[in-house]
Amino acid sequence: MKILSLETSTMLGGLAVMDSESGLIAERKLNIRSTHSEKLMPELSDMLELAGIRIKDLDAVAVSIGPGGFTGLRVGLSAAKGLCFSSGLKLVPVPTLEAIAHCLPYSRVPVCTMLDARRSEVYAGLYSTTEGSPQTLIAPQAVKASDFASGIAGHEEVVFLGQGALVYSEAIHKAFSGRALFGPDHLMVPSPASVASLGLIILEAGGLPDPISIVPAYIRRSEAEIKAR
Repeated sequence: MKILSLETSTMLGGLAVMDSESGLIAERKLNIRSTHSEKLMPELSDMLELAGIRIKDLDAVAVSIGPGGFTGLRVGLSAAKGLCFSSGLKLVPVPTLEAIAHCLPYSRVPVCTMLDARRSEVYAGLYSTTEGSPQTLIAPQAVKASDFASGIAGHEEVVFLGQGALVYSEAIHKAFSGRALFGPDHLMVPSPASVASLGLIILEAGGLPDPISIVPAYIRRSEAEIKAR
C-alpha cells in the first residue's frame, strides 16, 4: 500500500510518500514562514511529480491531526479531506505527539513528546515504544512543562522529543535532577515520514473513522474562544 502524509501541526512540517513494502519513496520538509495554505498543494504536486507518483497510485492519505497550531491543523486536514473525497482515498488520522514518539521506536525508556503551546504551556504526552509503535502512557494535554516533567520524574529515565522540550529544557532538567535524556536535533520536529509510517500501521489495523467525523485534536480552546467567554 502507498500512503501520502501531510504534517502541518507546526511551522516545520512537510509531506511524504511511503510504500508498505519498499519504504519511504519521497519526503519534503518545509520551514513555512508564510501560511501552509500557500505552500502545501504546490509542494505536494512538485514532490509527486519528481517521485513519479500519481494520486491514483495512492491508497490513503495520513494527516497529522494535532495537537499543534490551530490554523496549520485546519489547513492540513482540509487538504487531506479534499484529496480523499475527490479521489476515493482512505483518510488516516495520526496523532501528532504519537508520530513524534514513533521517530524513536524500541526505546528502553518512556518517550515524552512536547510541542510549544505558548502561554507558558506545552502539549505533552508520554509513550512506550518498546514494542515498536507508540503506546500511550499519558494522553496528550496542555500543561506547564515543569508540571508535566515533575509528574513523570518518578521514572528513572525519560527521553524527551519535540520543540517544547527544547524550549523548556531547563525546567525539565530541574525536575529530573539532571537525569532527563534529550533526542537529537533532527527528532525535535514533527516528521512527515513518521506520520506516513504510523499512518500505515493504523491503516493496516483497520477500523478507520468516517472521514466526515475527523476533526483536529486541538486539546485546548483557541485564543478567540477564550476571549469570547
